[in-house]
Amino acid sequence: MAFDYDKYIRPGKLPHIWCPGCGHGIVMKGLIRAMDTLGLKKENTAIVSGIGCASRLPGYIDCCTLHTAHGRAAAFATGVKLAKPEMNVILCGGDGDGTAIGGNHFIHACRRNIDMTYIIMNNYIYGMTGGQFSPATPTGHKASTTPYGNPDPCFDIAKLAIGAGATFVARGTAFHANQIDKLIVEAIQHKGFSVVEILDDCPTTYGRRNKYKSVIEMMNRLKEVAVPVKAAEKMTAEQLQGKILTGVLYKEEKPEYTAEYAKVIERAQAK
Repeated sequence: MAFDYDKYIRPGKLPHIWCPGCGHGIVMKGLIRAMDTLGLKKENTAIVSGIGCASRLPGYIDCCTLHTAHGRAAAFATGVKLAKPEMNVILCGGDGDGTAIGGNHFIHACRRNIDMTYIIMNNYIYGMTGGQFSPATPTGHKASTTPYGNPDPCFDIAKLAIGAGATFVARGTAFHANQIDKLIVEAIQHKGFSVVEILDDCPTTYGRRNKYKSVIEMMNRLKEVAVPVKAAEKMTAEQLQGKILTGVLYKEEKPEYTAEYAKVIERAQAK
């Protein structure tokens, strides 16, 4: 299938600011393919982000976009969706923006089950703001604020989303580029809060500090650790040690927040 990338690229904004080897551009192309597959109208689609490398993504896409404060993407997006429930609302951000400074907004967006899709680009670090460790930085790995190794246990973002109440949770990687758009399509079509975690790489602030020799080595790491959910069903616990499940991890149907909120408004108006 041929995709019309140019249709969704905002004129005059390329080349992008991402470092050579960064996985965010792969994710952006996956999002554009998903939008093209679904035939989303630009005027009826809002892409919302916070601050950080991943949060620069909406600036390159030609639709309704909102570049907000650090960690506040879910809060602003909730306002957009409540004001205009008919809009397709998509959030983009990194692991730090989404689960550290924005963690509170993230878990409550999951809890409410509001009909939005959150694409979290997890590169295990704060990239733009100086290479600090994030809640997703693996234990023992180095960052600018943990030069001798991170002592903290890290979040499993997918499990965090499921535990907080998200009704669609999926995970992919930048290496498995052709899977990204399919996961995003399914997430957007789901009626409820959807989280798509994409594991990608940051060669500049994460890779260098953790002794990766090249972007190719980092990409191969994603290839080696990823195991599709269906394949995992046939593997032993020992075989799954150190692996990360990919694909659709969780899906259920529950009442959607804007529909439930509309009922509250109806009851109030009836008084």
